[in-house]
Amino acid sequence: MKTLLEEHYGITNANFTKMEGYDSTNFKVDAGKSVFVLKQYDYSSESFEQLTCENEILRLLSSSKNFDFPLAISSVDNKLLVCDKNHIYRLLSYVEGSFLGDVEHTPKLLRSLGAFLGNMDKVIHRTYQAAIFAKETQWDLQYFKSNYKYLEYISDPKGRSLVDYFYLQFDEQVYPVQDLLRKGIIHNDANHWNVLTKDGKVSGIIDFGDMCHSWVVNEIAVAITYVMMEKENPLEIASEVIEGYCELFPLEEIELKVLYYLVAGRLCTSVCNSAYSKTLKPDSEYITISERPAWRLLRKWLGINPVKAEDTFRTAAGFDATTKNILESQLKKRKDHLSETLSLSYKRPIQMQRSAFQYMYDSEGNTFLDAYNNIMLAGHCHPQVVRAGQRAIAKLNTNTRYVYDILQEYSERLLSKFPSDLSKVVFVNSGSAATDLGLRMAFQHTQKDKILALEHGYHGNTKLAIDVSHYKYASSKGSGQIGFILKTPIPKAFECGYEDDGAAGTHFGDIANQTIDENKNQIAAFIAEPIVGCGGQVPLAKGYLKEVYPKIREQGGICISDEVQVGFGRLGDFFWGFEMHGVEPDMVVIGKPMGNGHPIGAVITTSEIAASFEKGPEFFSSFGGNPVSCAIGLAVLDVIEEEGLQQHAKQVGDYFKDQLQNLRKDYSCIADVRGSGLFLGIEILTEKGEPATLLASDIKNYMRNNNILICTDGPFDNVLKIKPPLSFTSDDADRVITVLRNFFGL
Repeated sequence: MKTLLEEHYGITNANFTKMEGYDSTNFKVDAGKSVFVLKQYDYSSESFEQLTCENEILRLLSSSKNFDFPLAISSVDNKLLVCDKNHIYRLLSYVEGSFLGDVEHTPKLLRSLGAFLGNMDKVIHRTYQAAIFAKETQWDLQYFKSNYKYLEYISDPKGRSLVDYFYLQFDEQVYPVQDLLRKGIIHNDANHWNVLTKDGKVSGIIDFGDMCHSWVVNEIAVAITYVMMEKENPLEIASEVIEGYCELFPLEEIELKVLYYLVAGRLCTSVCNSAYSKTLKPDSEYITISERPAWRLLRKWLGINPVKAEDTFRTAAGFDATTKNILESQLKKRKDHLSETLSLSYKRPIQMQRSAFQYMYDSEGNTFLDAYNNIMLAGHCHPQVVRAGQRAIAKLNTNTRYVYDILQEYSERLLSKFPSDLSKVVFVNSGSAATDLGLRMAFQHTQKDKILALEHGYHGNTKLAIDVSHYKYASSKGSGQIGFILKTPIPKAFECGYEDDGAAGTHFGDIANQTIDENKNQIAAFIAEPIVGCGGQVPLAKGYLKEVYPKIREQGGICISDEVQVGFGRLGDFFWGFEMHGVEPDMVVIGKPMGNGHPIGAVITTSEIAASFEKGPEFFSSFGGNPVSCAIGLAVLDVIEEEGLQQHAKQVGDYFKDQLQNLRKDYSCIADVRGSGLFLGIEILTEKGEPATLLASDIKNYMRNNNILICTDGPFDNVLKIKPPLSFTSDDADRVITVLRNFFGL
């Protein structure tokens, strides 16, 4: 290096210090009165042209007053680039200053960062440099999808799904409007270790190696991504930078609309490249340490409503917020067009707009932690499930009168989750349809005409399902119990006078068996949920099903387990609810989480029962078992396995239940905490031991007003029900506990 400097630059007696470099080898050159940076690149004609263009950009920027940029130094033969032994050398002036990563990020500094970048982009964005225009790099957000190949290197399945979610949203939100985004030359890497400061203001920038011709808004997207890391209120930080930028170089509304997703894109680019780099340098602590802030911000970013982000950015840029309170007009339209039999949750209804994993976003910019929408078992808008549906509907959508691979593949995978005797599946569109079909199959198989069902049970919205649902037919507007339905008390161990050690199960089993004896040889089926949802999240008393199932079979009936709410691993210790009771049913009806929000249900039964049903008229469902539903159902099973959601439900559910039990010790109105995994119920009673319906409602609405969604159920609507998506975490559980404590502390 000394010889090269002497021959080409006439610099002698210089001291060298190795510096960090990404695509070049860098040295700090101390030549006494002057300090330089010597950069060495591998030679290629492409690199030579790009560096030539970069030097021209630096020349243009050198005229900017009050800001410092590196400037290329000519060699003794007046060349800005020196080629020697398959390398390109470039000598740059050394830019003094403290790195942005080493100083406090005051509002003044952040606004000056925006102003600096706005000034720089105003100068260079319309410059034409052919090699820069032709450059493609994975760090340019217009080529964001080029990083998708690195997604597989993220070892944590949940983290991988989070990143994939933002890839999916980029496809949906950014690429459709990319032609409306201004393009120009940008620096593209205003990070902590490229931006320099003096006296509390940004003074300069170095390392133009990622410079590209891209969407202009990417400049600010990259910059705010880095300064928001490790900040408590990232949107406030971003606002300062955007405000400063727009004073010099205003952003357009369409640019502000996609900025939330561009930030996510930069974070995903970072963690994807870090994951890949770790396979090349597995022992690198630098890679591990540098990626942690990106992951933390990415997870925090998911919890920010995109509407809130956009409006914050718009306000900082001088535009009015888009958020308008249109709920009243929507409620009026709802009343005009929909039947009022469709109820709304909460005293203050919520107009939802988007969702992601355990979060739901309303139209006013609020983010809600969803602690009870159990249908979205894998998480709202899980990318693997969404992509499966997109691919399938773009390929084939038909019915079961045709043969297609996905029907066989999904049937086999689903049946593998059941005992071997449950070997036949019939697909329908919902849990309600599954109940209806299951009861019809029971009538056909047994040639009997009565159904035994639990008090306070709910099994669906078809006529036959409502007939067996005490929760519906016994309500104030219900039609009452009809002749072929037999009711037996819900085997609720809490406050029944018996311990839940088998004694309560025997007690309630004796009552049910007496009804069976009174209707001997007339009962086609007994149907029950392993944990009765609408009855108040009530686990059936231990030993109860072992008392009832044999008695039903003895008189020729079949046993149906309604797993619509509790199935697919939600209970933690068990994939299906009947497993927790140590029994094997003759039939299982499933739905809800089966499609993660897509309408799908099924009846699982024995070959013998299926054969009996085949003797009747042909059964056909126009949509049951269609290729799209099967692909989505298969994706849900994949996610459950790949992300270990059953184990996650146990771990988080056990922790959550323990915290609720601790809460119960402090507040006497919490009479019982019950359930399993992430299917939990909290019974609220008055000091006299009576159902505290109004108090439970107050708690539910207080939680809603604090952006947490839970609901109430039970015969007296006094049981708080918690059944979140399985992306729900222990931190989320802590947040629920904190808000509950705040309520009781009022």
